[in-house]
Amino acid sequence: MNVNCIIPTYEAGASWSQAIEALQQQTALTSEQVFVIDSSSNDNTVLLSKQAGFRVHVIPSTEFNHGGTRQLAVNLLHNSDIVVFLTQDALLASKDAIQKLVAVFDDAQVGCAYGRQLPHADASVFASHARLFNYGKVSYIRTLSDVPSHGIKTAFLSNSFAAYRMSALKIVGGFPGDLILAEDMVVAARMLQANYKVAYVADACVYHSHNYTPAQEFKRYFDIGVLHAREPWLLQTFGKPTGEGRRFVLSEWRYVLKCAPWLLPLSVINTAMKWLGYSLGKKEYRLPLSVKRHLSMVKGYWK
Repeated sequence: MNVNCIIPTYEAGASWSQAIEALQQQTALTSEQVFVIDSSSNDNTVLLSKQAGFRVHVIPSTEFNHGGTRQLAVNLLHNSDIVVFLTQDALLASKDAIQKLVAVFDDAQVGCAYGRQLPHADASVFASHARLFNYGKVSYIRTLSDVPSHGIKTAFLSNSFAAYRMSALKIVGGFPGDLILAEDMVVAARMLQANYKVAYVADACVYHSHNYTPAQEFKRYFDIGVLHAREPWLLQTFGKPTGEGRRFVLSEWRYVLKCAPWLLPLSVINTAMKWLGYSLGKKEYRLPLSVKRHLSMVKGYWK
């Protein structure tokens, strides 16, 4: 299989050198197979990438789009069999992480796959729980027939560490260029509808987590609400996220009570901010553009 790795970057910062080192150690990848698509960084992201032997393509920062930018990179690597996606803040946890991830494509019906995300060393209690909740120790494969039992989680996928079969990606139309976020989940959902499988590979791992403040949680869930309002077919096909959200909250409270009970009030605040953000996002059509831009984490979407 011809495998290439795509990483969108923008001012990747001090951790980029560590990410580069982990990429260069991969058993299933050479430096020439790493493609960096950079949004006109002002730091040394592009310089370090070129010094590492990666291929680099620079776009204006104003043109970045979660789906559109990734599709641009896919178009530039049209001869690939498998494309692996990473985010700039995801650190490959082992030398064979990519090799383990792409091995699942030996099953010709697997259209896309994603690996396990482990919390960074500095992860908060909340960030650690989110990774433990969403990325378990057991691998699995999902098909459209799993929707009755797993609901919207059937289409769960994360481009922080994911891989796609190029032929399947083409069949479902590639990454949409008009989404505020979750281009990965939308493609996974389209692949399930096209009778492809979505695989989770638990032994292919990266370190990746975010320590969000309550305000950032609000903005992130506002954007998720916008996505669900503008892509109603997702909930119509896979079900509403309320059950999964309730399960997450109860799991987080148990985890916080066990690890840091004094943070339970903050957990309640975070939950309230998520709910408020999501509710407003679902009704974003009633809000002025300037307000939506202020409430959103992905401000460039509202240009």
